[in-house]
Amino acid sequence: MSEKTAKTIRIKWVRSGIGFTYHQKTIVRSLGLRKLNHTVVRPDTPQIRGIVASVPHLLEIVPQPAPPAWASIPEYTVHPPEPAPPPPAEAAPEAPAVPAEATDEAVPALQPEEEAAPVKAKAPKAKGARAKSAKEDEKKEKPAAKKSKSTKGSKK
Repeated sequence: MSEKTAKTIRIKWVRSGIGFTYHQKTIVRSLGLRKLNHTVVRPDTPQIRGIVASVPHLLEIVPQPAPPAWASIPEYTVHPPEPAPPPPAEAAPEAPAVPAEATDEAVPALQPEEEAAPVKAKAPKAKGARAKSAKEDEKKEKPAAKKSKSTKGSKK
């Protein structure tokens, strides 16, 4: 019998082994049951059926659960991409040759629909201003450094 066609049974531990022999408790554990109301799936063989039949007061064979209805409905469907239709095989009609002078007169000059607003350029900051602010930052940091040194000396 192949593994795909092998039938299985679900075995559930329904009653505690307290008050029963050590041998009966061992049978329950040998099936892989760890806790009360724990369910395991085992192959449906005469050997497994015999083990379950030896302790029917502790175990029970439960039916396979029905799959939920929502599991059979796919969340989404992926369709293969449709190929783009090929371009038409018709050739474009050729325009008659016109002398260059006639084309300049015939085509009016294209005028922009809206005139572009003038863009104001920001003036770059003066180097002096940047240098002054950097110097001011350095001056602000130096007094703080002096205070920390002087406090260390006063603690000694």
